Amino acid sequence: MINIQDIQEAKQRLNGIITDTPIAYAPILSKNAQADIYLKKENLQLTGSFKLRGAFNKIAKLSKEERDRGVVAASAGNHAQGLAFSAKHFKCDATIVMPEATPLLKVNGVKRYGANVVLHGSNYDEAYQYAQDLVTKEHKIFVHPFADDDVIAGQGTLALEILENIDNIDVVIVPIGGGGLISGMATAIKHIKPSVKVIGVVASGAKAMKNSFESKKQLNSKSVRTIADGIAVRDVTPKMLDYVLDLVDEVIEVDDTEIAAAILFLLEQHKLVVEGAGATGVAAVMHNKIDMNGKKIVLPLSGGNIDVTMLAQIIQKGLVKSARKMNLVVTLIDKPGSLKTLTNIFEQISANIIQIDFDRNSVALAFGDANVTIALETKGEEHQESIRSELSKAGYKFTEV
Repeated sequence: MINIQDIQEAKQRLNGIITDTPIAYAPILSKNAQADIYLKKENLQLTGSFKLRGAFNKIAKLSKEERDRGVVAASAGNHAQGLAFSAKHFKCDATIVMPEATPLLKVNGVKRYGANVVLHGSNYDEAYQYAQDLVTKEHKIFVHPFADDDVIAGQGTLALEILENIDNIDVVIVPIGGGGLISGMATAIKHIKPSVKVIGVVASGAKAMKNSFESKKQLNSKSVRTIADGIAVRDVTPKMLDYVLDLVDEVIEVDDTEIAAAILFLLEQHKLVVEGAGATGVAAVMHNKIDMNGKKIVLPLSGGNIDVTMLAQIIQKGLVKSARKMNLVVTLIDKPGSLKTLTNIFEQISANIIQIDFDRNSVALAFGDANVTIALETKGEEHQESIRSELSKAGYKFTEV
């Protein structure tokens, strides 16, 4: 296992390479949680994630002969970009195997640094096995995204920055996928300030580490499914479980709905673009997963490389959930003026139409009827209730979608 000296030496190697990302007080989150919440904005790191720290530290420690052989990694995206950046810096060849569903943003980010990208498998673990096959065939150096002591030491530098900037911390909440980030951070925290509670947070759709932590033995998942692709790890590595059992105080979980709400909150209230994995700590605070009253809590926003398509879905669903958007299917008599009569109702109650579609061909419709699908911009639940009431008074049949 690594020690504090390994992390401090990694910090020296990273000087002048990485960004010392800002730590900011989160007033709205703090007020809602009745605690002092600080955000470590690692989503603003070069390559958009903390993963650069570990990848760079690993390649920096390789010999020239090892670098000349080239490096291989399996990654959902952030480790890939960190490794590609580092390989370019040291002028060595890099091949990255990524799951087929990896967001295009992350694939393009890797290619931008000149690495070779191979898309293979439905999840990290399948990509990992393919990468291992490449290492055997081509005699390259494999750089593990989390189960490597040099990588773990690099990730631990994030904790050094936190401890150097904030005093009297009570809790740090860290995302867990494979466990590299929390292992490195907890090693530093428990050495420098052991009173700080280190809490890991997993996605409900990828909670093998939580199950293993609670049972104190390796329990892998059959499959993973979560919008937090950066922590979508199916299998627990025994080495990483040992780190977590030794250093972490508690492991909690948040589901995709809670993660999506946190992403939208950070976007709207803090003007921060954060990916699913990076938003898990905020999700835990927003949904009261731990005792927070009066405590000083630090949340690393571990990455910001979210796919634009996913972000658009989260925004649209968030608007519906917060009653700022309403989707209706209204049945009309298919004759001139019917649509105008309907839209007059929306005009009278100040509901702005942002999208409309007309269907008279559905087999579910009676002859002479038509369905109008309408998306409305609304001003909260009270406004939406007024819309429902006015439509019912006018005799319209409608459903919400």
